[in-house]
Amino acid sequence: MNKKLFSIFTGILFISVVFLGCIENTQFNIKYASMENFIPKEKQGKMIFNVTIRTNEKTETARLWIPYPVSNEYQKITNYSIEGNYDYTGIFRESNFGNIILYAEWKNPEFFPKLNLSFDIIRGQRIRKNFSIKNDFIPIDVEKYLLPTELGPTDGEVKKIADDITKENKTLLEKAIAIYDYLIEYGERDGNLTFCGDGDVCKLLKNLRGKCADFSSVFVALTRSVGVPSREIFGTRISKNGDITGAYHCHAEFYLPDYGWIPVDPSDVAKIMLNENMDLDDEKIKKARDYYFGNQSETYVDLSTGRDIILNPPQEGGPLNYFMYPYAEINGESIDFVSQESLKYIVSFIEN
Repeated sequence: MNKKLFSIFTGILFISVVFLGCIENTQFNIKYASMENFIPKEKQGKMIFNVTIRTNEKTETARLWIPYPVSNEYQKITNYSIEGNYDYTGIFRESNFGNIILYAEWKNPEFFPKLNLSFDIIRGQRIRKNFSIKNDFIPIDVEKYLLPTELGPTDGEVKKIADDITKENKTLLEKAIAIYDYLIEYGERDGNLTFCGDGDVCKLLKNLRGKCADFSSVFVALTRSVGVPSREIFGTRISKNGDITGAYHCHAEFYLPDYGWIPVDPSDVAKIMLNENMDLDDEKIKKARDYYFGNQSETYVDLSTGRDIILNPPQEGGPLNYFMYPYAEINGESIDFVSQESLKYIVSFIEN
């Protein structure tokens, strides 16, 4: 190669390196992104689910389904124990989302049906903030996370609102950020709800006030309607020792091609604002807002995902809105899980 060609070649190479470096630097100037290295925190202990179905002399059949948490990249579960006075029990997989289910049934029970599930868990913190934006190609196995659900449509008014929120955004990541910000800036936590909410998106978009399943469901419907795959993750917190029955929680995730699933939890930002009487300008809220886009605390256990669930074995009632709490039927009729009058459950955590 002569000197002139060599000079041209090296010049092109230098410009290419600078250009790629600028792209990379721009990538990590994205809002909520971080290249900072953290050592993920861990929490470990034993979880116990105690369930009692309050039957009567007219009960011919009682059936119970409980989410059966399994190990994944961020949680390791071992030493399962199942005890109770059931006639039959088994572990099953639900076909649409792959949720694992502990199922039990009782025939003509003489005593209240009881079931106890316990296991050891090591849970790690999720840190997903060095975002990749290489392309927006959606894999085939992720496409189902773009579909509407019974209470989470992706057309009509939902689509119109999502288009308006993201009208200045082009990439999947930019759209997810815009919708996350919208929920934090316009959503309000409802401290009067006694469970995680129905996640009725059309109703919530008229009055953006609810709890964790509500915030997450609105995030999912809005992002799906503009082409961002997303889903709700239903689980429970293990923030304290003892009775954690009231610690059920739902957060959302969205998918970036060539990077994976990224957790977001606008409801926890709203919770801090309500509980500590803070507004968006408070430094603690700014930090929480940054943290909950791309991070998930080690004090959280994944139980299930998906909406409009057909259980396995199938329930006699209609599809479940979501599967997080225990679900039971007596003589084919579903039991209210919120009041805990006929379906009593206690969840406990003992930290190691």
